[in-house]
Amino acid sequence: MNMLTKSALYIVATPIGNLNDISLRALDVLANVDVVAAEHVHTSGHLLAHHSITTRRITLHQHNETVMAEKIATLLAAGKTVALISDAGTPGVSDPGAKLVDLIRQQGYPVIPIPGANAALCALSASGIVNPQFLFYGFLPTKTGARRNILATLKCYTCTLIFYEAPHRILDCMADLILVFGADRKITIARELTKLFETIHVSTLGDALAWLKTDANQQKGEFVLLLSGAAVQDKSMVSEQAQQILKRLLADLPLKQAVQLAADITGENRKVLYKLALSQQESGVV
Repeated sequence: MNMLTKSALYIVATPIGNLNDISLRALDVLANVDVVAAEHVHTSGHLLAHHSITTRRITLHQHNETVMAEKIATLLAAGKTVALISDAGTPGVSDPGAKLVDLIRQQGYPVIPIPGANAALCALSASGIVNPQFLFYGFLPTKTGARRNILATLKCYTCTLIFYEAPHRILDCMADLILVFGADRKITIARELTKLFETIHVSTLGDALAWLKTDANQQKGEFVLLLSGAAVQDKSMVSEQAQQILKRLLADLPLKQAVQLAADITGENRKVLYKLALSQQESGVV
């Protein structure tokens, strides 16, 4: 057994499906802390019983996290050790835990992460996506209007976008993705990862929605959606909007001032805009 740090909070990642996907270190911590704070005691009971762990458990979820954080701080003050686990995966990542960690850190107690399973990274590793940059968004808003508004703000991101989605919203979510991003954007659907009916499907958004609709079984379980990023624009190209703004500014301002102002307004490359301005003047466009 490893010696545990006195008065420490351990953040322990647990399996997202297969109960054997847990580290030896995590099992050691869960077996030897004084208390395990679990998102749901019944759910965590299956995992702990599977590994013959009988540590006392208390409940910490999104509705009682503030109150329980104070109780856990009291335990730490008494020299006890506490492990936090969620129903699956890493606590604090689309799961309760961040408020607790913030309070415990403010009070000066050690917070020690015990890494392990995470659905987003699990899906990404098996997706074949080459783009090294990604944005993990987590769960989108449940209401259609709010969901579409959020997606619209992400439309031009060139990194891979990673979302979590529940089975009862998957079809509506996919329809909104098509509405905002178009049917041809590539998506990877990862469903029921590490479980019996694990599925990883790669296609365009349009084909993916049709695939889901033709098989109701594929609409079940927890989803990770990995949406390919927007195409990277050629830096030598200038948008139509920037061209029009530059043209109007050149009509009233000196070239350098018009270019700088156009760059500030549009965010376009100043050197590219300068070359465009010169060509417009030479051709008599302005």
